[in-house]
Amino acid sequence: MEVDSPGQQPPRFSLWLRIGFWICIAISVAVVLRRLFALVKPSEGGPPQMDGLDDAFASHSALTLAHILPALLFVVIAPVVVFRRAPRPAWINIAFYSLGAIVGLTAYPMSAYAIGGGIERSAVFFFDTLFLFSLARAWGYQRNDDSMPARRWELRSIAILLGIATTRPVMGVFFATGRATHLVPQQFFGIAFWIGFSINVLVFELFVARPLSRATRSQAPNPRLRSAL
Repeated sequence: MEVDSPGQQPPRFSLWLRIGFWICIAISVAVVLRRLFALVKPSEGGPPQMDGLDDAFASHSALTLAHILPALLFVVIAPVVVFRRAPRPAWINIAFYSLGAIVGLTAYPMSAYAIGGGIERSAVFFFDTLFLFSLARAWGYQRNDDSMPARRWELRSIAILLGIATTRPVMGVFFATGRATHLVPQQFFGIAFWIGFSINVLVFELFVARPLSRATRSQAPNPRLRSAL
C-alpha cells in the first residue's frame, strides 16, 4: 500500500507489463467465452477431467452466469481505465465500479462450489476481499476528486481480478504434469488459485513501488550532509 506524494507522477507501464496485461485480458475473455459455450452446449466425450469441471459449473449455471457475464464486461472496460489519460466518460466510471461490485459479491457464493475445496475457497475469500476493498478505496477517492490515489487503487483492483487469468497457465502446468504428480483438479485448483493471484498482486505492488523508491531516494538528504548535522 502506498502513500502518494504531492506532485508525484503516475508510474509508466513498461513493455513487458503491457504484454502481460493484454495476455491476461485475452485469457480472461477466452475463459468466459469457453465457459458460456460449455453452459449452452455441454461437450460430450471430452477429457474426463474437463467434463467433470463443466458439470460442476453447470450445476449452478444461474450463479455462474451472474458472475462471469459482469466479469467479461469488466475486463472489456479495464483497458479504457488503464490506458485512458483524459477524463473518462461518467458511464465508464459507473460501469466499472458497478460491474466490479457485482463480480466481487457473486464470487463469495461461487466459492461454495469451489472445485479445490477449502484451499481454493480461502484464496477466493482473501483475494476477493482485497479486490472489493481496493475498488471501494478507489471509489472513495473518485468521489473526492482525488485522481492519483483513485487511479492507483483502480489499477490494483484490476490487477487482482486479472489474477484469475494467471491461474490458467498455472493450472495448465498441473494438468500437463498430472501423469507424473497424480494430482487431480480437486487437489491442485486451490494451489493454482493462490499462486496465480499472488503473482498478480506481487507484480503490481513491485510496479507501483519502483517510482516511489526513486522518489524517496531523490528526496532523501545527502548522507554526508546528514553526518554533518
